[in-house]
Amino acid sequence: MRINENIKSISGDPKKAIKKLSLPIVLTMLLAVANNLVDSIWVSGLGVGPLAAMGFTTPIFLVLVGIGAGVGAGANSLLSRFVGAEDSKGVNNGAIHSLLISIVICIILTVFFAFALEPILYLMGAGSVINYGLEYGYIIVIFSFTIILPNVFSGMFRAEGDIKRATLSLALAAIINLILNPIFIYTLNLGIKGSAIATVVASFINLLIFIYWMFIKKDTFFSYDFKNFKYQSKIVKDILVVSLPASLEEILMAVVSIVLNYLVEITGGTIAVASFTAGWRILSMAIIPPLGIAISSITVVGIAFGAKKFKNLRTSVRYTVKLGLIYSIIITILLFIFANQISLLFSYSTNSVTISNEITKFLRIMGLYIIPVAFGTAAASAFQGMGKGFSSLSITLLREVILVSIFAYLFSIVFGFGVLGVYIGLILGDIIGCAIGYIGLEYYIYGLIKKAKS
Repeated sequence: MRINENIKSISGDPKKAIKKLSLPIVLTMLLAVANNLVDSIWVSGLGVGPLAAMGFTTPIFLVLVGIGAGVGAGANSLLSRFVGAEDSKGVNNGAIHSLLISIVICIILTVFFAFALEPILYLMGAGSVINYGLEYGYIIVIFSFTIILPNVFSGMFRAEGDIKRATLSLALAAIINLILNPIFIYTLNLGIKGSAIATVVASFINLLIFIYWMFIKKDTFFSYDFKNFKYQSKIVKDILVVSLPASLEEILMAVVSIVLNYLVEITGGTIAVASFTAGWRILSMAIIPPLGIAISSITVVGIAFGAKKFKNLRTSVRYTVKLGLIYSIIITILLFIFANQISLLFSYSTNSVTISNEITKFLRIMGLYIIPVAFGTAAASAFQGMGKGFSSLSITLLREVILVSIFAYLFSIVFGFGVLGVYIGLILGDIIGCAIGYIGLEYYIYGLIKKAKS
C-alpha cells in the first residue's frame, strides 16, 4: 500500500497522532457549537417563544448531525482499519461504499422528517410555540443532506489523516453561518426562519467544497472513482455495525433531550425551557475539548486495531482520557467563575432579560457534568474505532436512557426538586455511566493484550 505523509503521521506514535488530529477537530467543533450558541443568542432577541421553539427543534437537528457523524465514524473506523492492515483495495472500495450509504440515509431521513416533524413537536410539548417550531424545523429537515453529508465526508478525510481539509470547510461553514444569521433574522426580517436558512446555506457551501476536492480536484489519498467499486456485503456490514449504533446514540441523546425538555417544561414552564436551551448550548460548547479529542482517537485506535498493535491502542485510550480530563477540569472552573457574564449574552433585549439568572444557575450546577465526559467519550470512541459499535451504544444506552432519564425523573418529580432535580439527575447519570463504560473498555483491552501474548 502506498503511503503519504498524512498516513505516516497517524500510524506512528499514538500520542503524537492524537495531538495532530485533535486540535483541528476541537477548533472546528467549537466553531460549529458556537454557531448553535450564536443562533440561540440572535433568536433570543425575538423573545422567549422563538428561543423555546428552537429548544424543541434542537433534538431533531442533533439527530441529523449525529447520524452524519455516526456514518462518518463508521467510515472512519472501517477505512482506518484498512489503512492499519495496508489494504489499498479495501480502502478505496470502502470509501465508495461509505458515500453511497450516506446518500441513501439522507433520502430516508428527509422523507421521514418531512412528514413526522409536526407530530414530533407536539409530542415534545411544543404546542404553545408550534408555529415557530415548524418555521425553523421544516427548512432544516428538507435540506438535511447539507447537514449530514459534510459530517460523513469529514470522517472519511480524517481516516486518511487529512485533518486540515477535514476541518477547514466545516470551519468556513461555521463562519459563514455566523455572518448570515443576523442578516437573515433581522436585516431581512425573516425571524426564526432566517436562522434556519442561514444554517442550510452555510452547510450547502460546506458540502460543495467537499465535492470539489473529492470529485473535481481529485487529490485525496482515497480514490472516489467508481471503477474501484465492487459491492461487498461485508463492507456494508462493517460500516453499519459502527454507523448505526453511533447514529442510534445520537437519536437516544435526542430522545433523552425530549424527556428532559418535557420534565423542565412541566416543572418550570416556557421560561425554564428557554433557559435550559440556552444553558445546554453553552454546556455543549464546553464539552467539545474532551469530545473532540475522543473523536480524533477513532482513527488512531482503528489503525492500531487493524495492525494488531494492542499496546498502542491502550496508550491511545489512556492519553485521550488524560488530555480530555485536563481540559474538562479547567473548563468547569472557568464556567463556574464566569457563569454570570456568559448568561448576560442572552439578556441583551427586553424580551430575554428574564432568563439570565436561570442560565447562571444552570451553568454553575451543570459544570460538574463536564468532568466525567472525558472517560465516557474516550470509551465510546475507542469501541467505535475497533468496529465495536454496539459496545459504544451500550454505554450510551446505560448512561443516557437508563441512568440520566431515571435519575432526572426521580429527583425532579418523585423527590420534588423540580428543575434542579433534572440537573441533579443529569450529573449523577453521567458520572455513573461514564465510569462503567471506561472500566469495561479497560477490561476489554486487557483481554486483547493477554490473548495476543498467548
